Amino acid sequence: MNAGSSPITTAIRPLTRIEGPEIKDLARGAAILGTGGGGDPYVGRLLAEAAVRERGPVEIVQVPDIPDDAVVVSAAMMGAPTVMVEKLPTGTQFAQAVRDLTARLGIVPTHIACIEAGGVNSTTPIVAAAELGLPLIDADGMGRAFPEVQMVLPTLYGHAAAPMSVADEKGNSLMLDTIDNRWAERLARTATVEMGCSVSTAQYVLTGAQLKESYVPGTLSLCVELGQTLVRARAANADPVAAVADVLSGRIVFEGKVVDVERRTQTGFARGTARVAGIGGNQGREAVLRFQNEHLIVEVDRTVETTAPDLIIVLEADTGEPITTEGLRYGARVRIVTAPADPRWHSAAAHALAGPAYFGYDTDPVLFDGIVVSDS
Repeated sequence: MNAGSSPITTAIRPLTRIEGPEIKDLARGAAILGTGGGGDPYVGRLLAEAAVRERGPVEIVQVPDIPDDAVVVSAAMMGAPTVMVEKLPTGTQFAQAVRDLTARLGIVPTHIACIEAGGVNSTTPIVAAAELGLPLIDADGMGRAFPEVQMVLPTLYGHAAAPMSVADEKGNSLMLDTIDNRWAERLARTATVEMGCSVSTAQYVLTGAQLKESYVPGTLSLCVELGQTLVRARAANADPVAAVADVLSGRIVFEGKVVDVERRTQTGFARGTARVAGIGGNQGREAVLRFQNEHLIVEVDRTVETTAPDLIIVLEADTGEPITTEGLRYGARVRIVTAPADPRWHSAAAHALAGPAYFGYDTDPVLFDGIVVSDS
């Protein structure tokens, strides 16, 4: 398997540091890439802004510039996004998870990384990097957000999630050693539920060489570009949703009004469905979104339009602002955008890891453009 770079990142101006003003754009763009999950972008933004204000700017390192012998730790939140809205983390628990893990391993970290693109999980690593005084890598482990620990590209390369540390806002912490990444998910999820369905983690300790082959480069820069794209489009009285779709090489598949949301917090996830009645050119039609933290399937008139691993993004119809799965509300006017995932997500092994069958849906993977993929 070869390391890949999504074509959508090639024209994006790379970040060199995070000083504060760009965090709002970064959080907004991360919520777009987060496909409905990854936590509340507003919470993540506030935490990151406070950390940079107190600790100073965070250096951003591009993937080609990482030494092969670097020691990289990914910091993240784990749990149900619906809980994170009310159960706020402390500003110190992200760094504490990293300290616990590196002390356990007897190593000195050189860089922090994001495990996924998401409203919280693209900004809380900024908090850890600021407190620890470490540079943050402009990359993430999937190019989107997924609900489970093992659902990252490093798993496809044989890299281990554990040893993994878990810390909560009360000061509780634990260390997990597991036989594989699926067991890391099972045990960490059980602990997360007991700790209130929302924790901080440190995981996937990689060398620079391992990160170069298995992470998606340019994620943070792309997040900032997406956030700024919305601002520019609105200022020019252009269509912000179409602008986002253009940056991601995606398409708008539906426009409508949310008429029903069924959501429940179960086994540490926010699971559910949302029904969207068509408006405008979609009058008389219906879309259904199915999610587990992130949007996994979108159907239009009972036909599957797109499934994970490709991106399913819900945006406010007029402003283009991203709407997370916990933010879906009756009456909201939305447009649904689908976009291509990193090409490495389209192998049979990747579909087994994070395709619709894994989540219990009886459908083959369907790409962002509606093409059905058969792994048989």
